[in-house]
Amino acid sequence: MEKAKFRMPTAYTILFLLIILVAVSTWLVPAGVYDYAGEAPVAGTYHPVTASPQGVGAVLKAAFSGFYDAVDVCLFILMVGGFLGVVMKTGAVDAGVGRIIQRLGGKEKWLIPILMLAFGLGGTTYGMWEETMAFYPLLIPVFLAAGYDAVVGISVILLGAGAGVISSTVNPFATGIAAGFAGVSLGDGIVLRLAQWLVFESAAIWFVMAYAARVKKDPSRSVIGVGAGKLRANMEELVEFTPRRKLIMALFTLTFLVMVYGVIPFDEMGLPLPVLGWWFPELSALFLVGGIVIGLIDRMSEGEIAETYVAGCADLLGVALIIGISRGITVLMNDGQITGTILHWGEKALEGAGPVSFVLLVYLLYLPLTILIPSSSGLATLSVPVVAPLGRFAGVEGDLVVTAFQSASGLVNIITPTAAVVMGALALGHVPYDKWVKYVWKLILYFFLLTLAFLMAGVALG
Repeated sequence: MEKAKFRMPTAYTILFLLIILVAVSTWLVPAGVYDYAGEAPVAGTYHPVTASPQGVGAVLKAAFSGFYDAVDVCLFILMVGGFLGVVMKTGAVDAGVGRIIQRLGGKEKWLIPILMLAFGLGGTTYGMWEETMAFYPLLIPVFLAAGYDAVVGISVILLGAGAGVISSTVNPFATGIAAGFAGVSLGDGIVLRLAQWLVFESAAIWFVMAYAARVKKDPSRSVIGVGAGKLRANMEELVEFTPRRKLIMALFTLTFLVMVYGVIPFDEMGLPLPVLGWWFPELSALFLVGGIVIGLIDRMSEGEIAETYVAGCADLLGVALIIGISRGITVLMNDGQITGTILHWGEKALEGAGPVSFVLLVYLLYLPLTILIPSSSGLATLSVPVVAPLGRFAGVEGDLVVTAFQSASGLVNIITPTAAVVMGALALGHVPYDKWVKYVWKLILYFFLLTLAFLMAGVALG
């Protein structure tokens, strides 16, 4: 009798195990907090508080607390699902994808660098990350139809935007917040970060194109198998691209362009363009209206639009649940009051280090902190006010502390199971988490070593 092979647990199980691990930590790690000046903790003010260990009840409620905390993101995902459900029923996407593949005529590989550069620009300028969730159901079928696997489709978005987020040049949600707490301007260190983005984005494009070429030549070299999972694209019978479907695709594209425009903080980037200041509630409304309008253009009945939209929401319900569960980990840490203690341990470890040692230790410190606190803006708010003052004693400028922070945060968030975008993207592509790790670990290592080199160069040039 053959032994049963080990199978990687689902994303839900991995996240629940992490919740249990954090809960156990609240019984072992001393509770402590910092004093705050506004929203920022004050360096040197850490003090112990009464322990608040999290028991079985807290573990069971953590996922729901996380869902409440991330309800805006979760609803956005559901609205995108409904929108895509309506659009897919019209046949416009199938017809449009078929036309794209037909016109590329064997040159589909150029979609990879073009799209990765676009997502990379979004990542480095305004921190395009959660918003990428809307693109996975759209682009994964395109790459499947082109003869690749779901990993290529996920990589184009996740690694394209991820390389940009790692080297955020003017990203107001990570770099901007961190720079403010570090007492430097958004422009300080931008030359180093721009060089970092060019190198990292190039490395990511090379990595994905090399893998895609191997899969196209020999499908057996795919880490999951071509067409694996439920998302498949069959272009053997091309759907006719009628004028009505062309109009639907135009509105479909316009919806995504409006989404991108709506979230970019042009004022904080110094650009003279009107700022909409949209976030998830407005984006959810955008996709709701877009789905209804497209349904009406396709001459669906009121009941058909409603049923199709709800069915589309149901398709992405699992992704929304994953996002909520992952947020529950941070909620549990805060309830157990161990976040401050972990930050304090890092503060003590950094004391007395020289410039090079300090900046490298800051980078290494942020790697585990990002696993526990995946939100870049939240991590910046919690930690930079504590870490940046220590840098001044070590002879390290605030802009290098910011670069170390964002590089670590961006790197971890393309592989950690606590990152909602990673787990959500893998769920959409039906790619097991262990397969993703097996595929991406070499690029993670390249990024890690390159970051060390950039930080040391920053110290030398400073």
